[in-house]
Amino acid sequence: MRDTVSILPLTVEGLGFEAGGKQLVADVGFTVPRGGITAILGPNGSGKSLTLRLCHGLLEPSAGRVAWAHPANARHGSAKRHAMVFQKPVMLRRSAEANIVHALAAGGVARRTRQDLARQAMERFGLAALATRPARLLSGGEQQRLAIARAWALKPELMFLDEPSSQLDPGAVRQIEAMLETLAAEGVTLVMATHDLGQARRLAHRVLFFHRGRLIEQGPADAFFASPSTPEARAFIAGELLW
Repeated sequence: MRDTVSILPLTVEGLGFEAGGKQLVADVGFTVPRGGITAILGPNGSGKSLTLRLCHGLLEPSAGRVAWAHPANARHGSAKRHAMVFQKPVMLRRSAEANIVHALAAGGVARRTRQDLARQAMERFGLAALATRPARLLSGGEQQRLAIARAWALKPELMFLDEPSSQLDPGAVRQIEAMLETLAAEGVTLVMATHDLGQARRLAHRVLFFHRGRLIEQGPADAFFASPSTPEARAFIAGELLW
């Protein structure tokens, strides 16, 4: 981490978001403690991705607040201590390693250390052989691994991930999950939106379950999967369609 002052826990209170006259997220509240993996579950359109973007600061909430334990100031900028990985990673028209160097530059990392840090990130996640290849020509799985390595290079305390393996083949999914388990074991707190119940069972310590823009159930992952408390969650786990 960048320093010893933690930005966690992350506290979300009464969070809401409106667009086009529609309430897309309403009265959402939860806390993300330090450590572990939190899975945000729910059907398509339930507000999972929007909630991640609101927490990361990419969107301004219409109501409520997103509060870090140590908000941004001159010394402890929380905006620099959490990162986000998207479902479809954005790759610049340059080499794989140069994509990481660019992210480090944008993150304010000193020029003299960027190349070494980028190389370390590539090696850390088994991407060294791809360093000079154009990032946009990598496979989907390779691009997503690069996106995670790029985020890791910034040394975030918390990482948001939006459906990080939803468009990948089973082998690539296993690689992504192994990366996430490694990050969590190293102390990076992960908050991941997914509709993959198997993935959530394998990885998550906590679950936030969304339906129609509202957080309707939350708790330890084991308890959620063993005995969900809401009919919507029970239906979702059973594979039934939710409207």
